[in-house]
Amino acid sequence: MSETAHYTHGHHASVLSSHTWRTAENSAAYLLPHLRPGMTLLDVGCGPGTITADLAKLVSPGRVVALDYAEGILAQARATAAEQGVADRTEFVTGDVHALDFPDDTFDVVHAHQVLQHVGDPVRALAEMRRVCKPGGYVAARDGDYGGFFWYPENPGLEEWIRLYREVARANGGEPDGGRHLKAWAARAGFDRADIVASTSSWCYSTDAERAWWGSSWADRATKSEFARVAVEGGSATTEDLERIAQVWRDWAADEDGWLCLPHGEILCRKA
Repeated sequence: MSETAHYTHGHHASVLSSHTWRTAENSAAYLLPHLRPGMTLLDVGCGPGTITADLAKLVSPGRVVALDYAEGILAQARATAAEQGVADRTEFVTGDVHALDFPDDTFDVVHAHQVLQHVGDPVRALAEMRRVCKPGGYVAARDGDYGGFFWYPENPGLEEWIRLYREVARANGGEPDGGRHLKAWAARAGFDRADIVASTSSWCYSTDAERAWWGSSWADRATKSEFARVAVEGGSATTEDLERIAQVWRDWAADEDGWLCLPHGEILCRKA
């Protein structure tokens, strides 16, 4: 099987401003206690590579392979690795998580952050991640859950946005509420339920700086990113709808009482 879903966000600057903010600490804390020097690690869907670079430091001198479906983003990931001093022990490759080009039992850890919600067959993806993981190793995944977003104050415009985002993501072949599905997907992928540890964590945006950053990012995504193009071309929204949603995000960011929580599901699966 090859990838059938279309990545909803794309790699517009407004998207990458969020992706490059991610670190192992703020995005993979559930995994960190299980890492140790000398491990081999596969980072699936590495994007611009900020989490990858942190993971490479934690398993040094172990080998890290960073994989992404989009060739273009790997140049930025390579630059990140060079800046962080881990380029000599990090390999970057293109590939499809549904058909990983590695032998069975290759890696001590296989990690994917915000990936499974965007792929066409997350169960097949997890089965492949399990296949290339060594016995006794770990498969780790964390995904947002858009159906669980909540904010203050109540805002009909943000309700419209979340409805539209979930519609577009599903039209692209993904599951925007992926976080809540991870445990079930892992069991269907072949992991014994006793070997699956499910958890949750969240990002919260409330300070003036956080609201300005998150609000402006989503205002731009609403009108300039791949999400915007697909929403219009697929008939889910008009350009006027998207401009209105962008303004909703700016208004939320300007509100001193504004607050938003983005929940995530997490799984840490041990391969027997």
